[in-house]
Amino acid sequence: MSSAWNASDVTPDGAAWLASAGTYPRSTLALWEERPDAPVVLPCGSVFDVVSAPAMFGRRMLDRLWDDGPGSGPVAQFRGRMLLFAAPGTAQRLPALLEWEEWGGRNSREATRTDAVPPLLCHGTGDAVTVPAPWKSTSLSVPAPPESCSPAAPTRSDSISPATPPPSGDTVPARSASRWLVAPDTRQPWLPGPEVLLWAAVRAARSAVRISIFPPADQDAKVYDVSRRR
Repeated sequence: MSSAWNASDVTPDGAAWLASAGTYPRSTLALWEERPDAPVVLPCGSVFDVVSAPAMFGRRMLDRLWDDGPGSGPVAQFRGRMLLFAAPGTAQRLPALLEWEEWGGRNSREATRTDAVPPLLCHGTGDAVTVPAPWKSTSLSVPAPPESCSPAAPTRSDSISPATPPPSGDTVPARSASRWLVAPDTRQPWLPGPEVLLWAAVRAARSAVRISIFPPADQDAKVYDVSRRR
């Protein structure tokens, strides 16, 4: 697990992007201005999809994306799951790709390579996810549209910044349970598609287990001594 992943905070542009997924973006931003420690439920499918992975496996995927791949979109940790924000349509396509590549099946009685990929929950059209609070006490009002609307390429140094202490109070949840690891910082962040996340999942699985090209030995098979055979 990489030690470089620290909690980071959502910028005003990033908050505007998150809020745009909902029916009432300004109401979401107003809620965050009043309660910057409040998680919010947002719909998937139009602005982003979300692939939810177990925390440990999600960390390995994140490491692969940044160390060997193109980087990631926004990533949050919430209640023991890693939420990887992806391009719309990913939730529908990724499970099919995992099955096609024989990484998504769970029906084998023997320990096979498919056991190395835990179930990935893919949230798309018709689904909703709870996103962590932005942890910002400053204004999160909708900023003026930028001159360029092209998606920004991910950069590790820009996306990950030192954590800002959350507001004091008994109702603030622990950062370890709900936090942004790669916070959205632009109005149109780059989002990986299903092929990129398939690549990351396969490499994360291969880094966790050693895959043998030989079938497991049959413990009940009879062994014959052929050394004296004429």
